[in-house]
Amino acid sequence: MVIISYHQTVFGVTVLQDYEVNRVFDSDFKERYSSEKYNYEGKKVVGKTRSGSGKYEDYNKGKVKTKEKNDSEETIIDLGAFGWLFYLILILAVGYLAYILLNEGVTGFFTSNKNKSIQRFDDITAENIEHADIHALIIQAENENDYRLAIRYYYLLVLKTLSIKNHIKFEDDKTNAEYLNELNEKPFSKSFSYVSYLYNYIWYGKFDLDESQYSKAKDNFTTLLNQVK
Repeated sequence: MVIISYHQTVFGVTVLQDYEVNRVFDSDFKERYSSEKYNYEGKKVVGKTRSGSGKYEDYNKGKVKTKEKNDSEETIIDLGAFGWLFYLILILAVGYLAYILLNEGVTGFFTSNKNKSIQRFDDITAENIEHADIHALIIQAENENDYRLAIRYYYLLVLKTLSIKNHIKFEDDKTNAEYLNELNEKPFSKSFSYVSYLYNYIWYGKFDLDESQYSKAKDNFTTLLNQVK
């Protein structure tokens, strides 16, 4: 109960009256003043979460969460009866890759497909001459008795060998005279000059050789190749 004094002036006379006021507090009024801003004594205030949240509440109500499945766990490769064939192909592929890298190196691996496409002399360029199988082209021309074409391949083989040995720089549009200038001080420059003459006479002169004539011309090319090596 609270007593309240009330003052009132009536005709110059002050009248003092007291009133009794009954105050009733709510049962939960303490909870409304339990936050940190009403903590005047410095006591530690423990927060309280709203009812119905949290894992325990979910568990208590039967709302148990199930573990989410990862898509990777569902990926299953079943090769069945052909599983051995898959592994066999995989082993062969790895073995072939290792063979190419050990014998021809990384460059040989990337150029091996280009080499297989070389079927004619005009397929040979500055980009692929070092990896071109010119020996196979020579044998093919000899088997077809195309000795003029075989001389063409022999000359390309000479240029390839000189390029690999760093005696010349092979270029698609370079002339025979320019190659001869690069070899001017080499001990085999005269031999190169002579085979260049044979090549120009036979190929550009469209001179058809018989087997005997081809054999003599071929000896000059093989002699030069042995000198370069």
